[in-house]
Amino acid sequence: MTHRLTHLQEIPLWPDVPPGSDNLQVTETIEERSHDVTAFMDRAVTGIRQPRLLAYVPAKPNGTSIVLAPGGGYIRVVLDKEGIEIAEWLNTFGITVFILLYRLPGEGHAHHAEVPLQDAQRALRQVRAHAVDWGLAADKIGAMGCSAGGHVIGALATLFARPVYTPLDAVDAVSARPDFVSLLYPVLTMDARWAHPGSRDRLLGLAPDEALVKAWSCEEQVGRDTPPCFICHAADDASVPVENSVHFYNALHHKRIPAALHVFESGGHGHGIRLARGKPVEAWTDLFADWLRVCGYR
Repeated sequence: MTHRLTHLQEIPLWPDVPPGSDNLQVTETIEERSHDVTAFMDRAVTGIRQPRLLAYVPAKPNGTSIVLAPGGGYIRVVLDKEGIEIAEWLNTFGITVFILLYRLPGEGHAHHAEVPLQDAQRALRQVRAHAVDWGLAADKIGAMGCSAGGHVIGALATLFARPVYTPLDAVDAVSARPDFVSLLYPVLTMDARWAHPGSRDRLLGLAPDEALVKAWSCEEQVGRDTPPCFICHAADDASVPVENSVHFYNALHHKRIPAALHVFESGGHGHGIRLARGKPVEAWTDLFADWLRVCGYR
């Protein structure tokens, strides 16, 4: 039986309480941070107890889909700039987008470092398990992440097979490996020399040992099954050093994983699409669109 997606549909990730979130005392809150909502919205979500996917379905789907993880320093999920605005742009190419509202590691979950990866693995599996029902191609499922969401997706790209929760149902029998990955000014390393301090502290705590740092540094976990990657970063990013992307690209190149890295001289951090306009980094959208086309995803 076919159950077509509807635009703006919310899809729960877990059939019950997510793993390690029992008796959690947080309340989901959406904060509007824009000073002029008639110009643009800038909402941030915290207290996510029930992680879920928000489906953005194009008028003419082409079968390709992307799970999109916005950033927010692992203290919030930025909904508009790194979620909806990018999803609606990708919809113009026929790509179905699932914005991932993932749990935040510093909000009291057990095994807090694993919580974002648990949600990302389950998200990919949900889309793949239901791809035929939703009119999507099971072998054209990508993942995209911005800033700390880049670490969510970088971890998924390299640790898609790491057992971080007990399988629950038939969904967990399918692969969580994305077919392709896109990373925009991503947090990737937990090495203190290059890490984004806030993301590292919330994920690993204030004094992680060397083994924990390595286990959650994406460049250290690249393997031969890591999917092809498209990476963009501005050299003047004052929040997440460009070395995050450079070291990850070098690890991909060493393993002979197809990868494209674009470093722009300026553009800063957190630009998404709207704030990139008029800056060198504005070119990332055209470059990514061309990469998708060459790879056969649009």
